[in-house]
Amino acid sequence: MKRIFLVEDDKEIAKNLALLLRTEGFNVTHASSQSEAISVLDGNRFDLALVDISLPDGNGFTVCTEIKQAQNIPVIFLTASGDEASVVTGLNMGADDYIIKPFRPRELTARIRTALRKYGHSPAAFEMCDLHVDTASGVVKKGGREVFLSALEYRLLLIFINNPNVIITRDRLLDELWDAAGEFVNNNTLTVYIKRLREKIENDPGNPQIILTVRGTGYRLGGSYVSE
Repeated sequence: MKRIFLVEDDKEIAKNLALLLRTEGFNVTHASSQSEAISVLDGNRFDLALVDISLPDGNGFTVCTEIKQAQNIPVIFLTASGDEASVVTGLNMGADDYIIKPFRPRELTARIRTALRKYGHSPAAFEMCDLHVDTASGVVKKGGREVFLSALEYRLLLIFINNPNVIITRDRLLDELWDAAGEFVNNNTLTVYIKRLREKIENDPGNPQIILTVRGTGYRLGGSYVSE
């Protein structure tokens, strides 16, 4: 379970954010001030930090610096201001992204997963049912012949490769693909992309062995695979 460090002084916002993130399967630790955040950092490890820029005893920029010195994790700033100077300052301080309040829950979770993915470690190579994926070069081969996937189809395939033992819901796939290729993806188009991907990588698209359907829930990667 990924650990999120939430630094937010507004109690109501913090409560709602923590509830949302826990519903999404994250473990959340909350601090409401700069001093508390720095104290919590001592002896705790996290996978990502959400940091409000405006804090009662300082600012999120200082917290970001402390986090980056202590741990190599992504930091996303939360700000009520669209002020360009604040955004630029935050990014120059080492932040990985920022999101302006108010924001949609789905947008926040998509940004979080994107940031975690960039810091994650994908297998260097993947093989299953005569399919070979070299994630370093982005080359996909089926039966020794290169298969050409669209950016979104390739991202979809990577989601399954990076989550080999997990049932992935349709909602999660929509969140993951939200910013992948600049294309609008909804439930209907997701079905189309799954079908197109299967047609390119499965031996028998009508009886898939790589991307399996879990009825009423979503999809999962097939059983026998090799990763390096």
